[in-house]
Amino acid sequence: MTEPSIDFSEEVAVSAARSRVIIEQDAQARKLKRLGDPERHVEKVLFANKFFFRNGGSEVVMFDEMDLMRKWKVDIVEFSMNDDRNMPSRFQSYFVSQKSYRASSRREKLKSAMSFIHSPEAVSNITRLIRDEKPSILHCHNIYHQLTPSIVTAAAEMGVPVVLTLHDYKPVCPVYTQLSNGEVCSRCGDGAFETILARRCADGSLGRSALLWAEARYHALLGSYHRVGKFIAPSKFMYDAVVRRFGADKVVHIPNGIDASRIDASAGDDGYALYLGRLSPEKGVEDLLRAHAKAEGAWRLVIAGTGPLFDELQRKYPAAEFRGHLTGTDLARTIKGAALIVVPSVWHENSPLSILEAMAHGKPIVASRIGGIPELVRDGTTGLLFEPGNTAQISEKVGNLLVDRSRREALGRNARAIVETEYTLEKHGAALFSLYEDLIASAGSYRKVGS
Repeated sequence: MTEPSIDFSEEVAVSAARSRVIIEQDAQARKLKRLGDPERHVEKVLFANKFFFRNGGSEVVMFDEMDLMRKWKVDIVEFSMNDDRNMPSRFQSYFVSQKSYRASSRREKLKSAMSFIHSPEAVSNITRLIRDEKPSILHCHNIYHQLTPSIVTAAAEMGVPVVLTLHDYKPVCPVYTQLSNGEVCSRCGDGAFETILARRCADGSLGRSALLWAEARYHALLGSYHRVGKFIAPSKFMYDAVVRRFGADKVVHIPNGIDASRIDASAGDDGYALYLGRLSPEKGVEDLLRAHAKAEGAWRLVIAGTGPLFDELQRKYPAAEFRGHLTGTDLARTIKGAALIVVPSVWHENSPLSILEAMAHGKPIVASRIGGIPELVRDGTTGLLFEPGNTAQISEKVGNLLVDRSRREALGRNARAIVETEYTLEKHGAALFSLYEDLIASAGSYRKVGS
């Protein structure tokens, strides 16, 4: 969705945004004060996610939420899959065994396919965990395949209300991306999944498409997703997509949050455009590389990230600087040196944390006008938008901004001010805590659960 057209200068936008900070902080303080109320009923939250290390955005969101709940004296219980990369957890004995779905024999492939749809191990383990720990609520993040939505049913049947944060479109799109053969598609949005078979949406493979169809139909028949008390949609675009199947009373829009105080906004830059993320088709990175190639060296492009297209893209586009996967100080230094961040996605991005992080760094964003991106990148205020796949527009907008330091600095200041006002971690956490309270109350879960 696009922002309404309002005629004001960028400097006015900065002032307006910053003037709201004190008002927002006062309101937030009043809301957070309630978290110390001894009459509250959010005593223990069980978080479930198939990875227990920082694999991607869903894990970053979950770990931030867990840290915030601990800060507010809420007990945390964890459920995940065993992996050598996992963070320490005292609940590791309940984690499911590691699954790779790379079986060789026919028998093992069939076994893997069945556990891909429904995991008896996950159901058994989370049932024991709930009985032992008696959580107030279960908060699911990325649970598909390794944990499966069957854990939702297991928790609901034990009287534990369930929240599920939507990091992708899995409940309304079996392939999760709303892409079919490279084209944006929402045909399965109402819960009829036969399109995946007719169009072979899983990389053109009938076998993989059939497995994903079976998974979707299985959980539709069992009503697994309908046992969710509330879906959390980080973007309004995601909210609209999921409401179509589950109804407005089942979905709430809670934007992601970020602790901008941990990030120093950059005072200057080294004049290059930066792509930061996975190198895969839906990210549209090749469109950016084509635009850069056509510019014939007019501007500098740095690519930070890895993925299935890394080798091919590095070979085809030698003029771009490929840095690979960056973390820690190397990542922070690369973002700090960037003049702008480019997000050229061609799929319905939800609410990319990479954009919020760029905004916190005070960087303008040049991005595709698709999915939830325009909710974060406000055209002409925090960055510039282009039509997905339009290499001419990419080249024009990136090139123009790179030669106009004063404008990109103004856009970056706007971005930082909006993050500090609208996308704070505390604001996200307060909305989440209120949701927990409401669901526990409506479920009558002030009694002990899991007994």
